[in-house]
Amino acid sequence: GNDLPLFESAFFEDAAFDFNGSVMEGRAAIKSGSWDNVSKLDTTHFLSNVRINLPSEDSTTATVTASALAQHFRTGQGNQPDTTRLTSGALYSFDVAKDPADANGLWKIKLWKMKLVWTEGDWGVMTGN
Repeated sequence: GNDLPLFESAFFEDAAFDFNGSVMEGRAAIKSGSWDNVSKLDTTHFLSNVRINLPSEDSTTATVTASALAQHFRTGQGNQPDTTRLTSGALYSFDVAKDPADANGLWKIKLWKMKLVWTEGDWGVMTGN
């Protein structure tokens, strides 16, 4: 679901999101540049081929890669037959680290790179047109 506290807890304050070479710097910019729009849509994102590279057992940094399939529908239209949609396939790469300020050692995103490989459908779903 669109759980803003969960979203915010996943990123360091100074995190970056590189979407096909367009970079959003800082959690606030990621929220306004991505979350604010996508969280309103009827959408699902499926990840597969997840791989975590932990340099050593006691590392506080790691990299994560995954393949993603996302389906986006305008708000309230996800269950309507024959409605337009935007479906996409992407490759995700994350640089993550343990948050030293978190007593439970929560891992957070420092850098998220998303390479859009393909799309099918109506880009107006994402832009509100």
